[in-house]
Amino acid sequence: MDFDSHTSGVVEWAVALLNEVTPGERHGRPFAAPTGDALLAAVRQAVPEFRPSDVPTQAQAAELAEWAARLRHVVELVDTGDLDTACTELNRIMRESNAVPTLSRHGGEPWHLHFHSADAAWAISWAASMATGLAVVLGNAAVERLGLCNAPACDRVYIDLSRNGTRRFCSTACQNRVKAAAFRARRAAP
Repeated sequence: MDFDSHTSGVVEWAVALLNEVTPGERHGRPFAAPTGDALLAAVRQAVPEFRPSDVPTQAQAAELAEWAARLRHVVELVDTGDLDTACTELNRIMRESNAVPTLSRHGGEPWHLHFHSADAAWAISWAASMATGLAVVLGNAAVERLGLCNAPACDRVYIDLSRNGTRRFCSTACQNRVKAAAFRARRAAP
């Protein structure tokens, strides 16, 4: 499922950010939210750099991590089936981040839609973009393609952009863990 190349990219970056900077469980182990230099490295890994001004500072990374925690809560609501509350919260995030559609062209790309004002600060521009990208998913029949990993002891976020829409794990590692456990259970069964 491709919403459009830019929106799909923003949604994938949002999922990557949520998985890198929010606490919980990952691949069967507890996952602590990074802090300090580790947080900065996690944000830089999850969010692309298009221009030299796109390299975040530690304060900007911390600010974006706060927005990520709120966006993660939205995904948790979606995963539990509470779409109404998820949409209400996401609307609040978009208002607070001053999300506004703006056509933009940079880096040799054609005109495309951004979801923040041209003069928005780094963290707020990403928060607005990610919130609006997730809103496209929530306002779409494909909302079931967004959720939390179905593997035991993993609560990382996934977005299924595949054609058939059957992904329910955050990674191949979690999918393989579940398949291996099922195989072992079948072999052990009398």
